[in-house]
Amino acid sequence: MSTLAALREGYQHFDPRAYLQNNYLPPRADFSSEEFVVPWKLRCLAETFASGEIHGRTLIDVGSGPTIYQLLSACDHFEEIVATDYLAVNREELGRWVRGEPGTFDWSPFIQHVCKIEGRGEPWQEKERRLRDRLRRILPIDVHRPDPLGAPLRPPADALLSAFCLEAVSPDRAAFARALAHVGSLLRPGGHALLLGALGESFYLAGAARLPVVPLAEDDVRTALTGAGFALRDFRSYAMPPALRTGVDDVDGVFFAHAQKPLEA
Repeated sequence: MSTLAALREGYQHFDPRAYLQNNYLPPRADFSSEEFVVPWKLRCLAETFASGEIHGRTLIDVGSGPTIYQLLSACDHFEEIVATDYLAVNREELGRWVRGEPGTFDWSPFIQHVCKIEGRGEPWQEKERRLRDRLRRILPIDVHRPDPLGAPLRPPADALLSAFCLEAVSPDRAAFARALAHVGSLLRPGGHALLLGALGESFYLAGAARLPVVPLAEDDVRTALTGAGFALRDFRSYAMPPALRTGVDDVDGVFFAHAQKPLEA
């Protein structure tokens, strides 16, 4: 079993470009069929935001990594998006994309696909511009601290999103549950939390880094959400097909959860 110190050390070897290549190019990022994992993730988010229920001033994305796909549907519903990551290399990668610097990862196929499934006929360049405009802060975070940002978020976020973060930085299920409670403190009463994550995964590769993951079952996620004081609104799961088991990890599947923080009495 990994310790938190060992996890922190392992992440010093994390290669954002290798991670992006492993997970966000074909075969996993194949938009020819809704049966592939990336279109499934994008549809979960698009359908949830399409309800119109989740909106407000601020959405915080916990453990953004070097990716922006998870924010494409969210950016239409919030004045400001706050991205966060523990690693400076990931925060720098995000900053380069926001500034439109050359040589950054090409997210245009993802943006085009989201515009297609949202069905509003919007030019994808307009959504790209809006996300860049609203992604105003990229902050360091440590989900294992009770105060993950080092200071309270003022005002608290109206919504929280986290994709493939908490299970990948926690040495065991108890640490995963504590981290979920910690990040939940960034959310206002009545606020919504959207989680994407891995099921049954024990490791993944990111360049020279072979990083451990706490293997979660669906019930582990449900139990952790309840323990952190959330009411579960929706839960979906995806079984990773053999064709997408490419050796860059040993993931069995992916979960999507929509939960809500109760209003204070």
